Amino acid sequence: MADKTPTRITLLRGDITEQHVDAVVNAANSSLLGGGGVDGAIHRRGGPEVLEECRKLRGSHYANGLPAGQAVATTAGDLPARWVIHTVGPVHSTTQDRSGLLASCFTESLKVAQELGAASVAFPAISTGVYRWPLDDAARIAARSVHTAPRTVPDIRFVLFDAQALAAFEAAFEHEP
Repeated sequence: MADKTPTRITLLRGDITEQHVDAVVNAANSSLLGGGGVDGAIHRRGGPEVLEECRKLRGSHYANGLPAGQAVATTAGDLPARWVIHTVGPVHSTTQDRSGLLASCFTESLKVAQELGAASVAFPAISTGVYRWPLDDAARIAARSVHTAPRTVPDIRFVLFDAQALAAFEAAFEHEP
């Protein structure tokens, strides 16, 4: 039976690379080698140690890249966190329902965080940037996912880049029991 730890969920506007948490979740691309948005910011602030561990993962377990919906951890390098949990969100589609993959980003990241022994984790708004997931829908999926996850951590933060994202997540969490 999976552990269910009481959880405090915080929603805030800010820079995820400045969060003093055990684990920061990276909205990565499948290459794990950095990119734009949150991914680029985490790689820049985390420094070469993050990239080096990602390269090692690509050379071993993830030669073809990290599949969407899965999660894997590396060091956090120069970030004020212990670990980076990389997860690849799906690209939004109007012809395919990929919401299960997006939900899996949150539940798999929480699973990895718990396995690491993390007491706190910070999430961005996964897939809402260049992957074009509608913000309100992504927030709803995130809220449902963390509330129903079989494993969790005591302190979950959603660190949103702007006021629009914060408002969408506040609305979603207000409606999720």
